[in-house]
Amino acid sequence: MVEVTGSTQDDLTQLVADKKASNGDVIATEFQSAGRGRLDRKFDAPATSALMFSFYIEPQSEKSDWSFFPLLTGLAAIFALTKLDPQSSPTLKWPNDILLSDGKVGGIIAQVSGDGVTIGVGINVGMTEEELPVAHATSLALQQFSNLDRNLILSTFLTTFEELFTRWQNGEDLRHLYNERSATIGHDIRIEHPDGSHKNAKAVDVTPAGELILEDGSRVTVGDIVHLR
Repeated sequence: MVEVTGSTQDDLTQLVADKKASNGDVIATEFQSAGRGRLDRKFDAPATSALMFSFYIEPQSEKSDWSFFPLLTGLAAIFALTKLDPQSSPTLKWPNDILLSDGKVGGIIAQVSGDGVTIGVGINVGMTEEELPVAHATSLALQQFSNLDRNLILSTFLTTFEELFTRWQNGEDLRHLYNERSATIGHDIRIEHPDGSHKNAKAVDVTPAGELILEDGSRVTVGDIVHLR
C-alpha cells in the first residue's frame, strides 16, 4: 500500500520492466494523481474514496488468450462484491465496466508487461454524488452497499480472482459465467468505434479471447458500448 502515487498501473509496469516485480505482486494506493482507464482516459477519485490497485500475473498460456483477462477480472470483481453483499446485483458491461443499478461503479485496465499482464482495477467505494467523475457513474456508498471496507473488498477480490484464474489456467471455459452476469449479452447495443463511426446490433456472446460477438457474426475488439433501451 502506498499513500500517494501517480498511477499504480504505471508503478507496477515500471517494476516489471526493471525486473523487480514477481508473479502475484499487488500495489494499492489511497490516492493517485494520474490514474487512467481504458483508451488512456483519465480516472480521478478523491483520496480514500475509491479502491485503486494493480496486480501482476504471469499466465502459463498463449498470449493470444490474454485478452480475456479484463472479462475474467470483471467476473472476480462482481463475485467478490456479491460475497460481501448478497443483496447487491452487480453486472458487467463489455468489456470492462462494473455496474450497480446501471451505474458504473468500477473499471478495469489490462496491459501486457514483460512476461505477463499488469491489471488495474478502480472501484468507487465511498464517493458522494458530487465526487463522481462522470454522470453515469455511481459508488458502493450511493447504492447502499453493506460493506465499504476497502481492505476487505481488496482481499476478497484477490482470493476470488485466484480461484477463477486457476480454473481458467486449467482449461475451463468461463464464458458462461461471464454471459450470465453480463448486462451486454443478449441486448441491443450501439458500438461507438474510436474513429467516430458507430453500429447498432445485438450482442450474443464473447469469444475465448474476450471479443464481443454480434448477432450478424461480426466481432468487436475495441470500442465503447451503449446499451439501447
